[in-house]
Amino acid sequence: MEENLTVERSRVPLTKEDFVSDQMVKWCPGCGSHAILSSVANVFPKIGYKKENFCVVSGIGCSSRFPYYVNTYGFHGIHGRANAIATGVKISNPHLSVWVATGDGDSLAIGGNHFIHIIRRNVDLNILLFNNQIYGLTKGQYSPTTPMGSITKSSPQGTIDHPFNPGELVLGAQGTFFARVVDNNIKMMTDVMFEAARHDGTSVIEILENCVIFADKTHEMITSKDLRDDHQLHLKNGEPMLFGKNKEKGIQLSESGLKVVKLGDNGITEKDILVHDQYSQDPGIHLMLAKMQPPAFPVALGVIRSAMYPTYDDMVEAQITNAKKSSPIKTVDDLLNSGETWEIN
Repeated sequence: MEENLTVERSRVPLTKEDFVSDQMVKWCPGCGSHAILSSVANVFPKIGYKKENFCVVSGIGCSSRFPYYVNTYGFHGIHGRANAIATGVKISNPHLSVWVATGDGDSLAIGGNHFIHIIRRNVDLNILLFNNQIYGLTKGQYSPTTPMGSITKSSPQGTIDHPFNPGELVLGAQGTFFARVVDNNIKMMTDVMFEAARHDGTSVIEILENCVIFADKTHEMITSKDLRDDHQLHLKNGEPMLFGKNKEKGIQLSESGLKVVKLGDNGITEKDILVHDQYSQDPGIHLMLAKMQPPAFPVALGVIRSAMYPTYDDMVEAQITNAKKSSPIKTVDDLLNSGETWEIN
């Protein structure tokens, strides 16, 4: 895994304060977006690029106010088109570190087509997917990730739509990097964002975010103090998948898939627990981890997949370079005078 060497580094050490915007942050008090913003301000100076080499792109939604709140270049796009715009930004200027701030409505509904294709193309940029399981900006309609049966403004009798699992969607679109974090763990968010920045290709970080107004405690089964020890699996590459208050439980790979086991039962020891390999080219186990949900399983948090494949932008650059070398047309004059010409008297 190599860092992107095309982006210019800052010669002067930067701090969190260098990336704090002078704009008033207009998210609701208690919104998880505040923690995400803090994590981005933490990680940008750690990445080490010059401020003008960062670009934050967004679509429409509460998450999409993000470009105003980060002191870098930014582009506030239209609904669902953030990933298409970001693709154009990265292809036209590979020397930018491009970050997309988007929501479960913006990227998984109207923007779903752009979302899956930027992933399969493996454009070298980073997508922060704010998943609060609701449309917050438009006041509480159900989204593509809202759990079935939820009572919302647009489903007064309970939604009957099957929700997306973003991790399953990303891996189904041949994603090379997928991670999941919760909004109340700023350290994990910062660490995972740094891993995403180092990844050469499209990185998607699903952030389980709380909307205090329209979907309060939507992730309570995962984030509450009473349940989080048993319902969160913190993945670390090369380490066994242990969880529980005293790390007394683990994930084991059986013939039928993954299963939860308890250390000591039937002679099970830490050696019997599945060891995480985020760099595996085979997405099989990564997909199983992304699909795990309570109460039968803990939710997998951290970097689930980080596999290396050629990137779209690198291949475009290679095509342009090869075309310049082999084409007889070097200038506009060459183009205008190419082919058959006629002289009119």
